[in-house]
Order: sequence, then C-alpha cells, then structure tokens
Amino acid sequence: MLSFDSRSIRTWAHLGSCGAFGLAMCEAAERGEDVVAVTADLCTYSGLDRFRDAYPDRLFNVGIAEQNLVGVAAGMAKEGLVPFATTYGTFASARSLDQVRVSMGYMKLPVKLVGLTAGFSSGILGATHMSCEDLAIMRSIPNLVVLSPADTTETVKATLAAAECDAPVYLRLTGVMGSPVVYKSDYDFRIGKAIRLREGSDVLVFATGPMVAESMKAAKLLAERGVESEVVDVHTLKPLDPDVVEEACSSAHVLVATVEEHSVIGGLGSAVAGAMAARGSARPLVSCGVNDFFPHAAPYGDLIRECGLTGDLIAERIAAELERRN
Repeated sequence: MLSFDSRSIRTWAHLGSCGAFGLAMCEAAERGEDVVAVTADLCTYSGLDRFRDAYPDRLFNVGIAEQNLVGVAAGMAKEGLVPFATTYGTFASARSLDQVRVSMGYMKLPVKLVGLTAGFSSGILGATHMSCEDLAIMRSIPNLVVLSPADTTETVKATLAAAECDAPVYLRLTGVMGSPVVYKSDYDFRIGKAIRLREGSDVLVFATGPMVAESMKAAKLLAERGVESEVVDVHTLKPLDPDVVEEACSSAHVLVATVEEHSVIGGLGSAVAGAMAARGSARPLVSCGVNDFFPHAAPYGDLIRECGLTGDLIAERIAAELERRN
C-alpha cells in the first residue's frame, strides 16, 4: 500500500516520473486484478521492472511496434481488462495516431496510453524523440482524457485515478530524475479539477507538468518586484476545468499567463485561449511554451532554458508583458 509520506515522496522525486509511474502501477495492480501493462520494448524505461517481477503474467511486451501496442491494448480493454500501454510520448501520439483515434477515441475503449519522456526529457536523442506536439494531438481526439502531472507525487495520483477512469486516457510523463517536488504531502486529486497552489492578485498563471514548479519559482521572483501571482496546476487538459475558464474570464487579474513544456500551438495556452474566446473574453493572455520550431539535441535543462521555461525567464517574460501593458 503506497503511503504519501515525506520519505515516499522524496523517493518518487529521485526516481523521476517513469520510476514513480512504475511504483504506482504495482499499487494499481494490487487494487485491481484487471490492471495489466503493455509496453513497446520499454519495460525498464517505463519503471515496470518491479511490476514485472510481482505480476509476470500481467506484463506484455509487443516489441518495437507502437501501432500494435495500442491495438493489443485496445483488444484487452474490449475484454474487460484495464491496460496501461507505455512508449515514448512522441511515438504514442504520432506514430500510433490512427490506432489512438479509432480504437481509443472512436470506439471509446478505455486504454491508458502512457507517453514516456515527453517534452524535452529525451532531448539528448534529438527532435525525433522530443514530444512537444502530443498534447495538441491528443486534445483533438474526441472522448480522450488528457493528463499532465506536475510532479512525481501527482504522477502517482494520476496513474491511480486513470486506473479507475472508464474513459480512454493519455497520461503525459516528462521531467528528469531528481525532479522538484510540488506536492509534499497527500492531497485530493480529481480528474478535471485544477488545483490552486498560490494566491495572488496581479497575475493569474495556469501551468501544467514540470512547468508548475517553474511557475512557482517565477511567482516568488515576481513577488520580489511587488507583483503577486496566483498559480494554478492544470493537471487535466481535457476535460479542462470550467472553473479555470471562469476565473480567467472574470477575475480582476491584470494578466493571464499559461506555461507549458509543449508547443505554444495546441496545448494548454490554446485550450485556455479558446475557452476564453468562446465566452467572449478579451482579457490579455501570454503563452509561455516552445515556439514553432524543432529544437536541437541537448540535455533537458539546456532546452528548458533555451525555450525560456525556467523560473527566472518565465518571471522576466511576465514582467515584460506587464510593463508593456502599463
């Protein structure tokens, strides 16, 4: 039985998102006999070694065949199992897109597709293994739930919630080992319900994935300049929490910002902007993310900084936007 104590949370952070996912899978399997894992030759990389040892008859390796991965998982879901299918985020969302669209979206089969090392987590392998378009792709598929946990604690929470969800799910995992901790104790996680982490009256910041921690750093730096920022963890991009949209449209904040380790096209920024526009809001919005280009191969931290997604650079971007509008 997993315990959300300080020791466990430190361990999960040390292991990174894939390691935390693997431990959560053992918990999910203990809770439900129908939980199985399917992987495209990425057992160890998925953090599933312990799951394999504990439940050898519930782990299936289809080899380097990502389209088959989704097809096999869909067949398992059709037979009443709860399959978690793991591969690189870029292969899950692009190489397997037809199978995701038909078997998960159209047929509503509750496959839990796990996009490993999304964003820049595999940045040293180059653009082919970076996944900065997956949220845009998955958001566009009808009937899919799209989750993007802020840290490894939330990765555990999201994995367990996905196991209980009757819908098809895309679970996006990114970041590196030794990642920052946002949630230092147990808390209430609900799919579709964003979490306010910090109060502030000047800027309203919506962040997702590891950019939640960076946005919290940015908020502290902005506070030193006299700018108070509210920070909200949007761990579910679809369905987007309607309260997030309502606050973005009706609050007294001078500026709304979105921060994501993803393209500025089609991800969190687009989701919030589209929802605001649908309600007729003309409130200023700045989207911090990856611009429309393919980054070169580099370590995770270098790519995050190059794209302006570290706490200090996010603070500078927001401060500059506030100054421009005053």
